[in-house]
Amino acid sequence: MRSVLLCLTAAVLLAAPAAASAQEAGPASSKPVSVERPAPLDQLFADLRRESKEYAAKRIADRIWTRWRDSGSASIDVMMQWADDAAKAEKWAVALDFLDRVTVLAPDFAEGWNRRATVHFMMKNYRKSMADIERTLRLEPRHFGALAGMAQILKDTGRKQLALDAYERVLQIYPMMRSAQAEVVTLSDELAGQGI
Repeated sequence: MRSVLLCLTAAVLLAAPAAASAQEAGPASSKPVSVERPAPLDQLFADLRRESKEYAAKRIADRIWTRWRDSGSASIDVMMQWADDAAKAEKWAVALDFLDRVTVLAPDFAEGWNRRATVHFMMKNYRKSMADIERTLRLEPRHFGALAGMAQILKDTGRKQLALDAYERVLQIYPMMRSAQAEVVTLSDELAGQGI
């Protein structure tokens, strides 16, 4: 056994200088490997505004959501997943407990606030949801999900003109969002009917 270890050690020691000299000389005929880097958020938003095909716009929006969901912290990401699981099971108190921790530990993480706003919305606690939406939008003014949530709350509470304004803001960011387009048409018709 000892002789096997000595042979392995010798092989490693002999291979190290050869590998180092090969690195210094550089690859003889290999091409450089290109690593695709994710597009910056500003570029994704510019692409989203320009895209005229619904499916392609949704793919861009999904890439934005993926970037928003990445907190940069494994522990925060796990708490977000646990909060999602609790919310799906309608265990609102558990979901809020995790999201409260997320917002304390990562106060600059916009998606933590947005997710908590969503749970409050699902509980019909619109005042708290709006407060979290406002915090989300301070951190990420282009958060079309938070704006759509705000618009829905405004509509549900009878403030149709403000809801229409909020949906129009969504469409300035994400013009192909079909649900926002439909709401703009519906609210515009309702408001026009009230003016007659």
